[in-house]
Amino acid sequence: MKVLNLRCGQGHGFEGWFASDEDFEAQTARGQLSCPVCGDAQALRMPTAPRLNLGRGRPGADLPEAAPPAATGASAVPPVESQEQRLAGLWAQAVAQVLARTEDVGERFPEEARRIHYGEAPERGIRGQATPDEREALREEGIEVVALPVPESLKGPLQ
Repeated sequence: MKVLNLRCGQGHGFEGWFASDEDFEAQTARGQLSCPVCGDAQALRMPTAPRLNLGRGRPGADLPEAAPPAATGASAVPPVESQEQRLAGLWAQAVAQVLARTEDVGERFPEEARRIHYGEAPERGIRGQATPDEREALREEGIEVVALPVPESLKGPLQ
């Protein structure tokens, strides 16, 4: 199993788990990789520090072995999460909450937003699709709308 550090075209960093380097290349060629934050299909492989298993009788086996954490009294330290990774995770959580607390009205969004605004439908949180022109028309009518990009990973089941 290979764990690769990836970065999308928008600069979001994320991890990908692959059976091999060839598996990563094949999935990239088929367009199956996308950023979990913004959905960008560009996935660039970033440099990673490999873990070397140096056993006895192999080149480099004469290097001193590090003592296991229990022997030194140190505990395993989880990797430090970058601020970018933390913010991307918070963004994904916020979007997931919006999805869980709103009704998806799809392409009927502009009409349903107007019905709610003018009291023709019950007031509730809705989401859906609207063109930039439709969003501007809603704003001109005094209807607040926000464009919210939803990462592909949140649009459906992961498996």
